[in-house]
Amino acid sequence: FDFSITKSTVMMFLASIMLICVLLYAVSSNKKNKVPKGIGNAVESIVVYVRDEIVVANMGTKGLKLMPFFLTLFFFILFSNLLGLFPFMSQPTKNINITAALALITFGITQYKGIKAHGFGGYVKNLVPPGVPVFVLPIMVVVEFIGLFTKPFSLLMRLFANITAGTIIIFSLIGLIFVMNYAGTVIAIPFAIFIYLIEIFIAFLQAYIFTLLSTLYINMAMEHH
Repeated sequence: FDFSITKSTVMMFLASIMLICVLLYAVSSNKKNKVPKGIGNAVESIVVYVRDEIVVANMGTKGLKLMPFFLTLFFFILFSNLLGLFPFMSQPTKNINITAALALITFGITQYKGIKAHGFGGYVKNLVPPGVPVFVLPIMVVVEFIGLFTKPFSLLMRLFANITAGTIIIFSLIGLIFVMNYAGTVIAIPFAIFIYLIEIFIAFLQAYIFTLLSTLYINMAMEHH
């Protein structure tokens, strides 16, 4: 096994350190100011949005117990996505191992909360919808069992593919400069800048989607109906 430190590993730790520093600063700032401002205000706005529009909207008030997890997930993915937009930096989420680890954490919490809510026997029983004909049961059991793993797989692939796609498009556009010379420059630079600006939006969007789907999957495990 090769345990050497890669650029993705360094970027992951750097994103984590930056995240901790920014959030600690935001907490300190909000404690000093009666009315949040600056970074403190921005962070508080995101926290309130995640709480009201993602967690409570899809899980109800019972989801508030998992707010630390959902906020950590959202901010870590956001910082990781934005970090790679700076020169000489790289997005950790372009590494499928990191997105797979995030998906596995969500998978583990999903199974834990489902079993805690229904008991092991009840959770397994509820995987197959009631009223299914007996002759269909063997197929349904296999399909539902596979479905347990397709959810985290969709999480890791969606995040990995969307973040990687932006980089591939930008590199492809820059490649036109070497293929088409002056004409390639005229085409490549405006389009590359446009895609780069879209990447900023995608950084927020993918953090939102990953957190939203994690919320839905966990809630589906807790509330089978």
